Amino acid sequence: MNCRFCNTPLHFEFLDLVNSPPSNSFLAIDQLNEPEVFFPLRVWVCDNCFLVQIDEYEKSSAIFNNDYVYFSSFSKSWLNHVKNYCEEVVKRLSLNEASKVIEIASNDGYLLQFFLEKKIPVLGIEPTKNTASIAIEKGIETVTEFFGSVLAEELTKKGIQADLLIGNNVLAHVPNINDFVAGMKRILSTIGTITLEFPHLIQMINKNQFDTIYHEHFSYLSLYTVQKIFFQQELEIYDVDEISTHGGSLRIYVKHLDDTSKQVSSKVSYLISQEKLNGVDTLAYYTGFIKKVEQIKIDFLSFLIAQKKNGKKVVGYGAAAKGNTLLNYCGVKKDLISFVVDANPNKQDKYLPGSHIPVVSEEQLKKFHPDFVIIFPWNLSTEIMNQLNYIRDWGGKFLIPIPSVIID
Repeated sequence: MNCRFCNTPLHFEFLDLVNSPPSNSFLAIDQLNEPEVFFPLRVWVCDNCFLVQIDEYEKSSAIFNNDYVYFSSFSKSWLNHVKNYCEEVVKRLSLNEASKVIEIASNDGYLLQFFLEKKIPVLGIEPTKNTASIAIEKGIETVTEFFGSVLAEELTKKGIQADLLIGNNVLAHVPNINDFVAGMKRILSTIGTITLEFPHLIQMINKNQFDTIYHEHFSYLSLYTVQKIFFQQELEIYDVDEISTHGGSLRIYVKHLDDTSKQVSSKVSYLISQEKLNGVDTLAYYTGFIKKVEQIKIDFLSFLIAQKKNGKKVVGYGAAAKGNTLLNYCGVKKDLISFVVDANPNKQDKYLPGSHIPVVSEEQLKKFHPDFVIIFPWNLSTEIMNQLNYIRDWGGKFLIPIPSVIID
């Protein structure tokens, strides 16, 4: 296996989470008696460019298919986040009715709808037809294809270029990261801006967020490495913000290397220097993470087994991909967690991959009166605890598994 960015042979194993089914491959009841495919979930670090990555065991075309179950609009806090972003970036870039905003991985139109409200022309690019259809119903023109240099060339020949090109939590999802960024270069207007948001590798390591590792995420990103990836395509990061989403993310602003209309912020070099102080450009930084991961596994299983012995009722909330990584790594089944609640009807009445724990609506939670509710999407814990605060009426408590097992 070679590095997907610099093609250097990979020798350094960062983490081995053994085997897992694709995290969003939910099962219908008639599939429970059928064989289930598990893939290795091993993470490597390139000792040349220090890109953290997994191999493409499961093809992206199979993961992001027409039955994709993740819909961005189901999180109120995420909608608030992108609405605020829209307000800020429209002012910052002076976008108007003559501008063009394109979003890659536009999902159900969760973000572009806010630009549309301002009468700013938009285009979504989203390969999963079931989510794209929701965006189209909102009046958002959407291309239902995977983005890369070929599609970028096709759109550019039609006279379509982006004054603002957006990619939220998509850079980690692409197996051919060089072709993807080359496509972004091609479709960006002369003085246009790319903004990308992605979980910050430093946060993942420092806060034990190993459950963000799954087959949809091919890469785990530091600013140090992302800068190299963009520079190779003659693109330059000119600003960066540290934001709280997904446990700690970066939002980068990117321009053409020869675009002199924008000043490069000192925040870019400062944050890279901070990453280097942590050691992102040394293999030593990546050793020892497995020990912290194993401790979470021990603590989580110890809690579940103790509750089982005490006759307590334990359920989960949020049939999130990160929860499936945690459950499959720990080997948890429905004998320890009765069910998982999720607000997304596309996940309800299905079963989690690997663990086969049923996914139900919130009404089942109210009837069951569990003693503990495990919040799998811990990045939304405040929103979820406020929503489910009524469980405290019968003495129920919340458990947050990451960065350590915490009971509230």
